[in-house]
Amino acid sequence: MPIAPPDVAAILLAAGRSSRFGDGDKLLAELAGEPLVLHAARRIVELDPGRKVAVCTEGGAVAGLLAPLGFEIIYNPAPEGGLSTSLACGIASLKQGAFSAALVSLGDMPFVTLAHLHRLAARFDPVDAPIVASVTDGVALPPAMFACAYFDRLRMLEGDSGARVLLASAAHVAARSDELTDIDTLKDMDAVSRRGGAPIKS
Repeated sequence: MPIAPPDVAAILLAAGRSSRFGDGDKLLAELAGEPLVLHAARRIVELDPGRKVAVCTEGGAVAGLLAPLGFEIIYNPAPEGGLSTSLACGIASLKQGAFSAALVSLGDMPFVTLAHLHRLAARFDPVDAPIVASVTDGVALPPAMFACAYFDRLRMLEGDSGARVLLASAAHVAARSDELTDIDTLKDMDAVSRRGGAPIKS
């Protein structure tokens, strides 16, 4: 049976440095009329998991956008340490045994649909598929779901590759390449804006 949303803690990683995006915070850049980060956040809200955690940079404006949506804000004191530091902060905030799994999503992936998040949950199994990743063109990517048995390992990861080493053994849920687009540069933003830019909401 698919895991029920109340048994899932959703962690939105939103503490990146935007070092490839120029001077601004890419998560605040406007896409289809609202800040980029809100698109990923709204899909999590629609999923209605047992807990919503957003890992943010202290002093930034992103936290102020996410808190009204019901996200618990966790600050990453060292975002320069890479994506894994944000993931570790988010996982560390979860009480041991409170949730069966964590759904890890990125704030700069605005096109992931609610339907895809449900497919990840449907594929998840704590024994047979304890790690489930999104995949396109054979590459495993977030969003991804991790059984609670992996929480300790997730807290110990280092560097900017995040949980990529664990995703190598993940069960796969296919998605279109455009659904898994992430926005890293101004060129990326220009490209998605030219193709319409409106995230799919189903």
